[in-house]
Order: sequence, then C-alpha cells, then structure tokens
Amino acid sequence: MFTGIIEETGVVKSLKSCTNGAKMVVTCARVLSDVKVGDSIAINGVCQTVVSFDKNSFCVDISEETLNVTTFKNVKQGDIVNLERALTLNSRLGGHIVTGHVDCIAEFFQIEKFGEFYNLQFKIPQNVLKYIVYKGSVTINGISLTVADITDEYLNVAIIPHTFNNTNLLNLKRGDFVNIETDILAKYIEKMLLLKHKDDTTQDISMEFLKENGFV
Repeated sequence: MFTGIIEETGVVKSLKSCTNGAKMVVTCARVLSDVKVGDSIAINGVCQTVVSFDKNSFCVDISEETLNVTTFKNVKQGDIVNLERALTLNSRLGGHIVTGHVDCIAEFFQIEKFGEFYNLQFKIPQNVLKYIVYKGSVTINGISLTVADITDEYLNVAIIPHTFNNTNLLNLKRGDFVNIETDILAKYIEKMLLLKHKDDTTQDISMEFLKENGFV
C-alpha cells in the first residue's frame, strides 16, 4: 500500500527488454535510505519490487502485463519518474489508500495557471470515469490528488505549487500519457451493490441506484 505522497523524483538510468518483460534501473537518493531486496516502490504509481540496488539506484523487473497497461511501454532513458516507498504501520496517511495497481492510462490535454496554482486536464477512458467523483481522490502518476471537476470525457485536478514543482507533472506536455489509479473504495462499493443485484443483469450504477441503496 502507498499514500500517493511522492517522496522524490528519480531518473530512468536504463530500460532493457528481456524475456516476457523488461528490467528498469532508476537513479535516486531518498528512497534508497533503508531499501532491501523485495521492498515495494511505486514508480509513477506502479507498484514494483526491488530486485537489486546500489548506493545510487535500484532495479526492478517489469512484467509484460505491466508494460502493456501502464506508461512503462513508452519510458525512455533519462525520463523523470515519481517515487514512493510502501506505507509502514507508523506512517501518516497524508494522501489516500493507493494500491499501485494502475487502472488505465490517460492523455494529458491542457494546463491552466491561476496565480501560483495550476489546473491540469486529462482525457479519461469511459470505463474508468464511473469510479471518479467530484471532490474524490484519484492517483495520477502515483500522486494523490483531489478531483476539481469531471465531465463525460475529462478529469480536472487542481495542483498546488509544491506538488507541481516536486513531481514529474512539471514535465508534462500535451499528448503525454499518465498512469491513473482510481479510489479503491469506489470499486468495493460497485462490487457489493452489483452482487446484491446479481440476478438483475440490466442493473447498473446510477444516481437512482445509489439512492435506493442509501448512498445519496
């Protein structure tokens, strides 16, 4: 588990294809302070296992499935990535519960600046939009963010200067893709409600459905 609070950014030192996947080496500093083989580190919001490390970097094995469903398939040497170590029992949960299991990738559409603050807009696949709600939580490249606005096609998040300047959101260009993880609570609610109505194959999540089940 993670919190979505980025500890530092690292640099992709290498990404080499291998049988059924790839090996990635990331240069960094802070997350290496107590690292061990077998530890979990989220790279751009993707939970990965450390297989080796030295004083300046760590290495992970990336499965073919992970390459297919995340932005890792487009990663290049020199790319900046967001890093977070797994949550410990004595850690503050500053963001929200993040599993490191990416739901989809989304296209960065535009950025607007309001004083020192930023509004970023992303185009989200329709099958994932149902898990995202106004003022709810969403993880973008591993960063825990609050949904500022949502339409039938786009997700908007408001970014404070510290987050913008200390993550790889700073480097986004229109047309770039990011990893999206929705709030796991939405998935559990859907599962419970659909199981309750499993005999009704036409039942779907709607405002009326939520009202009937006491969620609104």
